[in-house]
Order: sequence, then structure tokens, then C-alpha cells
Amino acid sequence: MLFNQVNEWPWTDILIVIGFLLFLFLLRLGSSFLINRIFREKGSIQKAAFSLINWVVFNGLLLFVIFYFSDAAWLLYPLFTIGQVDITLFLIIIAVLIITFAYRLSKVLNEHLLPFFFERHHLDKGIQFTMERVVHYVIMVVAILVSLTTVGIDLSALTVFAGVLGVGIGFGMQNIASNFISGLILLFERPIKVGDRVLIDDVIGDVEKISMRATVVRTLENEHIIIPNSYFLEEKVVNRSFTDPRLRLTIPIGVAYGSDAQEVKEILLHVAQLSKQQNAIVLDSPAPFVNFKGFGDSSLDFELFVWISDPKEVIRMKSELNFSIYEQLNENGVEIPFPQRDLHIKSAPASLIYGQHEDS
Repeated sequence: MLFNQVNEWPWTDILIVIGFLLFLFLLRLGSSFLINRIFREKGSIQKAAFSLINWVVFNGLLLFVIFYFSDAAWLLYPLFTIGQVDITLFLIIIAVLIITFAYRLSKVLNEHLLPFFFERHHLDKGIQFTMERVVHYVIMVVAILVSLTTVGIDLSALTVFAGVLGVGIGFGMQNIASNFISGLILLFERPIKVGDRVLIDDVIGDVEKISMRATVVRTLENEHIIIPNSYFLEEKVVNRSFTDPRLRLTIPIGVAYGSDAQEVKEILLHVAQLSKQQNAIVLDSPAPFVNFKGFGDSSLDFELFVWISDPKEVIRMKSELNFSIYEQLNENGVEIPFPQRDLHIKSAPASLIYGQHEDS
């Protein structure tokens, strides 16, 4: 019956559909010309306008079908039933339009409009990511609820589903629920945030994304680690960017016994001063400090403490300091010793030696 009705379309309706498609094509061309004239510089507002126009053009045919064929029997033909509600093609199209428009609106806000707000208020990457996620989830949840209501599904009927879901969470989805709640805590309490450099089980990485279930950390080797959100609340995690990004570098140095300790101190402080002149991230305050750690087995042990402003430069700065220290020690004739051990050989008892000869 449905297909018979479709086949009985008059040719005028087909021509009107073709004409409307041509209208959408001309609308896309005209709007592009108009937007380029109004916004001569390619910016976020121009991109946002193009994104919304594209949605209207790509979904215009669905809008046309709804309005032009609103009384057609094939559009209102019941495809299946949910409860006491007959789901028709008309209701499905309405729901699809609402959800796709909400997704496009969320994308426009997060990619083109919110960055203006972030830049104006100088918000860090962590707050930006949190706001983007909150805006996206709120818009999509509202869109889904509106689409369900539009279709005719009674939301009060979802209370039974929520009860069943709660039982499932209680028995078989503890980890998922725990990670979901932990993700919300991470987004709002922000013990870690996007862009932070963290140390997890001796692995250094940068937080790239915090989703509702897991957090993505990119290591210095460009490997991505997927870590459940609950880990960051239950285990010990070192956050080198938390509140104060300054970090102290500790460079251990061992020199030979007999070296002038004061000269070694001056050389190390000179290295720190050279490093400050060559790298803006090396800080004057707290000032560099030389710690005479003690007397080792083979060397006099020192430590050079240098503070930097960017924890992401730890490896590079340690390497440069080591290069400079080695060069300065060589220029000043300060020896870096090899490990030394004293080996004492005791003579074997004569009886043992003679006993071995007799046995042979």
C-alpha cells in the first residue's frame, strides 16, 4: 500500500522536488557570496555562518518533505509501534533534524564562537576543554529529550528503564559507573586538566583528552596511553603543572678526591648562569644552588639545583646542563673519576696448597 502510494506521485510533485533542489543549490551559492562580502576576512564567525548554511542546505530536502507532503499518507504511514505510539517516517525525520541540528550547533559553538570567549578571558586549556564538553553534553541531552517528546514517547516511561539501568550498574557496571563519575570529578574539580604534564609509573606524558570514561595521555615517545578516570583519583599521580608550573632540576655530579670543592661550586654556578643567558625558561628566583651531597666511594658528590618555568623542557634542559658541566670541568682541569674499588688478596694456607699437590 505504501509503495503504491509512492508510485502514484503526480509529475508535478516530482518537478517541485527537483525545483526545490535547484533552489537549495542557488541558496548555497548566494549565501557563500553574501557571507564572503560581509566577512571579508576569513574568521570564526564566517566559518560558523558557513557551517549553519551547510546544515540548512543538506537538510533542506527533509524540511521540504515535511512541509510539502505533511498530509501525504505515505509520510504518516506507521512503520512500527513503541508502546502505544505509532512511529512514522514523519516523526523519524523530525527527530533526525533535531539531533543533527543540535550536533551542528554544538560544533559551531565549540569550534568557532567559544574560542572568542576563551581568548578574551585568558582561560587555560583545561577550563576550555571542560566548558566545551559541558556545552556539548547539555545541548545533546536536551536535543534527545526534545526529539523523544516530539516523537510522542512519554518520558515518564523511562523511569522503568532507569531503574533497570541502576540495577545493572550496581551489579555489572561498577567500573563503568566509577569511571564516569570520576570523569565528572576530573572535569569540575580539575586535579588534572588538558595540557598538564604528568608522571605515571615513571612514564612522563601530557594530558590530551578527558572523556567520560577514560583519559588520553601522550608520552614523550608520542605513544598514547588510555587510562581509566578512576585511576587519577585512586592512585598517586605526579602533576608537574598543577597550580605552579615551576620545576626544580637536580643535576648530580661527582668529581675526584683532591679537587677544590669551592672551585667546583663556582664552576657549577657559572654553568647555571650561562644556561640562564641561553634559555629564558631558567629562573633567577629561586636562585641556582650547589649542594655538597657528601663523600662517595669514588668521588666527591655534588648536586646542581636549577629552577625552570616549563616542566615540558625537563629532558632538554638536563641534557644541555650536562653538556655544559662536562665542558666546563674539562676546561678547568677537574677530573670526573671512574668507579674505584680496592681488591685485597689473602694468601691461602700452606696446608691447603700442599694438600692439593698431594691429591694430584
